[in-house]
Amino acid sequence: MSTHRRLGFIRASLVLCAALALASCAKSNAPARAEGEATVPGPGAPLRLAMVTDIGGLGDKSFNDSADAGLQRAKTKLGAEVQTLQSKSAADYQPNLTVLADQDFDEIFAIGALMQKDVASVAKNYPKRHFAIVDAIVDQVNVTSLTFREQDGSFLAGALAAMVSKSKHVAFLGGVDIPLLRKFEAGFTAGARQIDPKVVVSTKYVGSFEDVASGKELAGVLFDGGADIVFVAAGKSGLGAIDQVRGRANEYVIGVDADQDALAPGKILTSVVKRVDVAVFKTALQAQAQKLPAGPVEFGLRDDGVGLTTFNYTRKIIGEARLARIAALRAAIVAGKIVPPETREALKLFKPVTL
Repeated sequence: MSTHRRLGFIRASLVLCAALALASCAKSNAPARAEGEATVPGPGAPLRLAMVTDIGGLGDKSFNDSADAGLQRAKTKLGAEVQTLQSKSAADYQPNLTVLADQDFDEIFAIGALMQKDVASVAKNYPKRHFAIVDAIVDQVNVTSLTFREQDGSFLAGALAAMVSKSKHVAFLGGVDIPLLRKFEAGFTAGARQIDPKVVVSTKYVGSFEDVASGKELAGVLFDGGADIVFVAAGKSGLGAIDQVRGRANEYVIGVDADQDALAPGKILTSVVKRVDVAVFKTALQAQAQKLPAGPVEFGLRDDGVGLTTFNYTRKIIGEARLARIAALRAAIVAGKIVPPETREALKLFKPVTL
């Protein structure tokens, strides 16, 4: 090697060594970050939101899609950056939550009661992160629990079903037999009995929120057994029940969570809308304002957190007199004159209320 080339090589080596020394010094002077500790976004940093779906996933036209609508509204209205991880099975919940907790999100939404234990565990391991869980209560300071009075909207659906039914036999088809779904079941049954104490209310559970074929089969069993209106609260499994009713005359289903009326116009009497989208968006607003509440936040009829649809396809089938009666029942629930039951035990004690 020539003397000139040797001197050039030495100068380049010295520059490289100096750069490495500066990087090492900067690293050693930086404060250590504890495991699970969040970095705080700088001023003007965009709101960052993430979501883990329940096993029904996006495309269920119900629960998860409603939550996603709230997330997308935050993206549009608040300029938020959003990310969604879909769960194929319950085994995905904790890994998905952990993946998101390892990133700098302002709020991480867990969509579904089945994630209760996983949220509790991950939130404990990441105390600087903030989580929101829908349909369950996690008693930790960095978790907001978003719950709904599903029994209130279901009560109105049951009353409507009993008024419209010609066979005086209606039915409830649930996804999984858990306390959350029993709120739908109890409210629906009580609402039907408010109208007609002798009405027959049959109940079945699919055992899954994602088995469309079984949802269709069981809805058929209920219809063939004499029910002419079936309230379906079964996530993606409910799409099977909607498919079942399409070819049946004088029989209807009632949808759930999102406004499903347009999925089979004229065959879905109404939907019990649970405004998960509203809950998600309101929580996003609180995250943006850095005023996230700890503990449970409940949404009911009073704040339009639950309710029925506007009957765009079935108003003539139902009739204005029945709709006026539904409005009176809604007002009675809001005023506290009627308290819909949320458990099977409370349902046994329920007595129709004279208005």
